[in-house]
Amino acid sequence: MTAGPVILGLESSCDETAAAVVEAGVRVRSNVIASQDELHAEFGGVVPEIASRAHAERLTPVVRAALDEAGVTLADLDAVAVGHRPGLIGSLLVGVAAAKALAWALGVPLVGVDHVHAHLYAGALDAPAPPDFPAVGLVVSGGHTAIYRLGSWLDVARLGATIDDAVGEAFDKAAAVLGLPYPGGPRLDALAQTGDDRAHDFPVSRLDSGSLDFSYSGLKTAVLYAVRGTPIRDVGEPRFPRDHTALSERDKADLAASFQRAAIDAVLLKLRRALEGEGDARALLVGGGVSANSRLREALPGLAREFGLDLRLPAMRYCLDNAAMIAGLAHHRLAAGAADDLTLRAVPTTAC
Repeated sequence: MTAGPVILGLESSCDETAAAVVEAGVRVRSNVIASQDELHAEFGGVVPEIASRAHAERLTPVVRAALDEAGVTLADLDAVAVGHRPGLIGSLLVGVAAAKALAWALGVPLVGVDHVHAHLYAGALDAPAPPDFPAVGLVVSGGHTAIYRLGSWLDVARLGATIDDAVGEAFDKAAAVLGLPYPGGPRLDALAQTGDDRAHDFPVSRLDSGSLDFSYSGLKTAVLYAVRGTPIRDVGEPRFPRDHTALSERDKADLAASFQRAAIDAVLLKLRRALEGEGDARALLVGGGVSANSRLREALPGLAREFGLDLRLPAMRYCLDNAAMIAGLAHHRLAAGAADDLTLRAVPTTAC
């Protein structure tokens, strides 16, 4: 593989502290991730203050581990990249501050990267050849559900996005309603393998006939009522007549399978609409934590074949938040002369 710039990537947008060394934009020489699942499990979700403190504690050891695994030193780096948007502002600030300090101390370029756009790049890591453009991109994660058109790695336009909840957040909430431990999405996926996905007719959000936007609030409510019953409205706050402890294991598996079918069918419905509208697309780029979902991964190859597209589905190790995708996309920003200076800001919202 052709040698190229060696870039250190940092990622701290939510609750994974990550560092990676990537050469020439595709050769991943290291990819180290410190998960915070154990810190947030008792709360059933990410607590921003805990997340940012954990990043501050873990970032230096993670960077050292990434350099050691890659067999490089700081002196070997050609640039430092960081995911600076979107995400939890406290978490982002830790990574951005560290990246600025490293880039300044080493005298190398600083490259800010959009975290969501980097998920679209994840399927190109360790690949023998880049995809052809234009392409349609799909990001499905705990915080984001969106479809994009890409004219190049740096020419990204959003076609549609969730108007309420992200699909990954819906998975985690449905898992919590079923009494599954945090993080719930992967556990719900595993439970769904043993259930009947037609046991419950949960709604598949369509919105308008031509809409490429998503909505998961209705599906979340349908699962809540299926598990806990219709709220009883008497004196005081509404209350549910039961909870997940009233369900058998078979009931839980059927609910999980039915929820997963509806959630993933909504993704596939909107993705198909996008592909029909983007007739010149040559590749389908997919990323985000929910790209690890078994039902979605099973369906995507057939959809790509139907439209004659080169499917770039990331390896499982690149589905969740990671720094290799940050460093990989930074390679293209650096090549285009799009490096940043020390005024780079941490921004909690995405650009498009």
